[in-house]
Amino acid sequence: MRLPRDVSGSDLAHILRKLGYSITRQTGSHLRLTTTEHGEHHITIPQHSPLRIGTLSAILTDVALHFELTREQLHQQLFE
Repeated sequence: MRLPRDVSGSDLAHILRKLGYSITRQTGSHLRLTTTEHGEHHITIPQHSPLRIGTLSAILTDVALHFELTREQLHQQLFE
């Protein structure tokens, strides 16, 4: 599983809508997303273009833990 290298913060926010995330606020160059599926969960995404690979990896790991998925399962749901 290789993470895409050209994902921007806005792109990731749009992709995460598949899992029920919606933008709740924006402060400067950061977006705050919230979902109520599987309990309430908040994540913050910088609006950088592209996101650094470590930042993208950390965000996806956090989302995978919340939804009790492996990183591979989450990658398949979001990027394939």
